[in-house]
Amino acid sequence: MYGEAKTLFLPYYAERMNIALIGYGKMGKIIEEIAIQRGHVITGKSTSLHPVDEIDFDEVDVAIEFTAPQMAVQHIKYCIDKQTPVVVGTTAWDEELPYVKDYVSQKNGSLLYASNFSVGVNIFFEINRRLAALMDGQHDYTPAIIETHHKQKLDAPSGTAISLANDIMFENENYSSWIHNENTPPLSKAGQIGVTSHREEGVPGTHIIEYNSTIDSIELKHTAHNRRGFALGAVIAAEWLSDKKGIYTMRDVIKL
Repeated sequence: MYGEAKTLFLPYYAERMNIALIGYGKMGKIIEEIAIQRGHVITGKSTSLHPVDEIDFDEVDVAIEFTAPQMAVQHIKYCIDKQTPVVVGTTAWDEELPYVKDYVSQKNGSLLYASNFSVGVNIFFEINRRLAALMDGQHDYTPAIIETHHKQKLDAPSGTAISLANDIMFENENYSSWIHNENTPPLSKAGQIGVTSHREEGVPGTHIIEYNSTIDSIELKHTAHNRRGFALGAVIAAEWLSDKKGIYTMRDVIKL
């Protein structure tokens, strides 16, 4: 597993791609830097002042979307209508995922979405799933998730924390829902996973999974040192998706 993930940091795509950036905030600027370093060209940038329909999609091989939940679906549809593969890093639009999947399939489009594009986080996801399966029969342990991000992050809990909780519920039949609180742990009931969010200045992203019992505790932790891992993963995903049709996640890219 480690060897496969490590190769993703080497040059992956041999030919230059023309990339459209839908969203050009802090993440978009880092994506631009990494894409150029890897030999690609940014041929369009969409911002609040320059909407996506100002981009010439005839000159775009793949789009990368990092905006806001209320904008994500219309951006996905626009790219699919233009027959442009789209990589989506915006989170908190999960309720519309079934509709989006149907739309992409009907249009024979290309979509890759993820709550987190960091290679390290996606390995963390896999470890979380395996641990959750192991803990399925261990009724003395109670899971909890703690996530900390910078103060500019608007959604809470993070998309990554929600993915972690959903994966625990998928692998462990003892849990069927999660409950969230900010700053202090929520009062969870039987069958609920407690998720706690913290917002602190300058924190790119830290996620902790705990299993606590009266005897001991088990803890998994991922700490992002900066945003470059997220941005690099998004560019790698775009390289991987550019010649494919269908609906994918980072599990397909990393092949865990």
